[in-house]
Amino acid sequence: MINEETLEFVQQHRNSDIRTLALQASRYPGVDMPAALTQIEGWQLAQHKLPHWAATEGLLYPPRISMEQCSSEATAQYKASLAKGSLLADLTGGFGIDCSYMSQNFDKAIYIERNSNLCRIAERNFARLTLNHINVVNKECEEALTALPHCSWIFADPARRSSSGGKVVFLSDCEPDIPALEEEIMQHCDNAMIKCSPMLDIAAACRQLRYVREVHIVALANECKELLLILRKEAAEHITLHCTNIQKEQTDTFSTTLGSSHTTHYANEPMHYLYEPNAAIQKGNCHNALSERFAACKLHPNSHLFTSEEPIKDFPGRCFRIMEWTNFSKNSIKELLKDIRQANITVRNFPDNVQTLRKRLKIAEGGDIYLFATTLRDDKKVLIKCCKV
Repeated sequence: MINEETLEFVQQHRNSDIRTLALQASRYPGVDMPAALTQIEGWQLAQHKLPHWAATEGLLYPPRISMEQCSSEATAQYKASLAKGSLLADLTGGFGIDCSYMSQNFDKAIYIERNSNLCRIAERNFARLTLNHINVVNKECEEALTALPHCSWIFADPARRSSSGGKVVFLSDCEPDIPALEEEIMQHCDNAMIKCSPMLDIAAACRQLRYVREVHIVALANECKELLLILRKEAAEHITLHCTNIQKEQTDTFSTTLGSSHTTHYANEPMHYLYEPNAAIQKGNCHNALSERFAACKLHPNSHLFTSEEPIKDFPGRCFRIMEWTNFSKNSIKELLKDIRQANITVRNFPDNVQTLRKRLKIAEGGDIYLFATTLRDDKKVLIKCCKV
């Protein structure tokens, strides 16, 4: 697909700035510069998102939009940890990241993709990665689905862009339309995994799909990246919700039952420690389950901050020791911020956003001090000064 001179140019310049290279195209008449820039940019993105792939020589990369939409190595490995069996079918192959990692737990895999260029890239890359048990199929997924043998797992990552290029978040607005295909998908497999936008309304998705048995919210470095729906035919009383935050040092997973009721603890005011749940739990709205599980006291029903007298071990989120706190009277704030020139500010259930509050307090960003502006159970607005535990 790319001539040898272009491949050599890519190898020699993959650490260069692509904008500078684009301006120098006339100096390299034998180089397919658009193709070279795509490969260089792809490799540079892969260094951070797909380090194992970036370290593998000879791989090809698709245009930027496919690189942006593909899973990271860490989230692909998480999906791989959930599925294994004899045959995997990926209905929406794309760049092939998810298929490549998930397929390692299967005897065989079928990669299905309607874009012929992505199919050629995937075929070459799978060979370079010695994933010779993956069969590449260039077809529309709806057509390929009808001819599929029975699979242990079917995976789909529907495109979340409208025909005009705008982003969509409802399952029925994506391509393919998973709610419309659900019955046929489940006729061809024991289990299915649907990757969705992290913005998707979980309750709405569970109403749209009949066979959802598990929901996985996946955050990477405390940023929600994916929402995974696990479908099975077996009946279940409840849908299990797993909130996972993948970090360099460790991975935290908090599991509960979707829509279940819990005994919630409240505090009238901040105690010695303050806790902010991670992004996956925030998305899953698991605050009441968290309060019950860890005996942590909420500051307010809508503040989603917790407090305790003694430190809570293994709390899934950020933990702080409270130095002092005060209401928002001018003198009290002045005393609390005495000698503080910079701090990290977070607002929870508070009328001002971070930028407005930072300007109001005249505090620069950074440092070892953390300020939380929030509302207590009696609706009093407070500022809490903390340091990280």
